[in-house]
Amino acid sequence: MIFLANRDGLDNKRIHRRIKNRLQSDSVFSSVQLRVSTPREPGPYRVTTETDPKDFLGDSRYPIKRVRLEIGFDVELDTDADYYWISWIEPERSLLLGWHQDDDHPEHGEVHFQLNKSDSVTLRESAEYIDKHPMAVVEARLDQLPDVIHAVVWENGTATDIKWY
Repeated sequence: MIFLANRDGLDNKRIHRRIKNRLQSDSVFSSVQLRVSTPREPGPYRVTTETDPKDFLGDSRYPIKRVRLEIGFDVELDTDADYYWISWIEPERSLLLGWHQDDDHPEHGEVHFQLNKSDSVTLRESAEYIDKHPMAVVEARLDQLPDVIHAVVWENGTATDIKWY
């Protein structure tokens, strides 16, 4: 069994409020909302926000004006690790990429990275497992996002791969 420190009083509503507060305190994010997950989404809640990727990535040439970030955790499961879903969504290009720690694809380990174009999965592969408090996982994934987004391989307007360095 995995023991994660500082988990006293950790419940789904509380962790999602903390994620919302964290994103609201960063001027790069706007329209931060905490909502109940839809029936198609795993986990009980989602924190959603919008950002200008030019500001978030520090890249004035990025071709999209607005993206959505969605973060969801389920910390009340009877499992050895929390489940989470962290996604970068570009509706203009029908792109979704992010990390999922759940039991949907055990062939990829505890955590997988997924790249979707439209409604189909372009890439799914094992990702680094972060054995930390959910807020530390959020920070780590936010720190990794710029490199991951810049590593997306585009061919004829379609995200086809990730070129990991």
